[in-house]
Amino acid sequence: MKLLIQRVINAEVKVDNKTISEINQGLLVFLGIHNDDIETNIDFLIKKLTNLRIYEDEKGKMNLSIQDIKGSILLISQFTLHANCKRGNRPDFTQAANPEKAKQLYDLFIQKLKHTNIKVKSGIFGADMKVSLINDGPVTIILEI
Repeated sequence: MKLLIQRVINAEVKVDNKTISEINQGLLVFLGIHNDDIETNIDFLIKKLTNLRIYEDEKGKMNLSIQDIKGSILLISQFTLHANCKRGNRPDFTQAANPEKAKQLYDLFIQKLKHTNIKVKSGIFGADMKVSLINDGPVTIILEI
């Protein structure tokens, strides 16, 4: 699994020109699921994500987590995070999990993330989504297993 995490002032996702989810201060998280991913990867990544200290404290140091600031998370499925661009000019997505497996793990990730004390919103798996955001910092981090 690979997470691309962006610290945002706000973010929203639209499908068919209709806003389906939006957050204010928090994290926009793109989740890519690999062929080899298993359910136990989710627990590790959620713990890391929710405790990652990427918000400034009163001294301007990155010492606060999403939990500390009481922010929200917008989770978007994105198989293109597993693109292989080493050969040729067309990305190879064969390392991304098949849609059935990816949806199962994506839904489980959302379910488990909702068991934290963080407000969670999500996109629609497999939909053509338009995502907009204001990156705060900018801060963008990749976490992977």
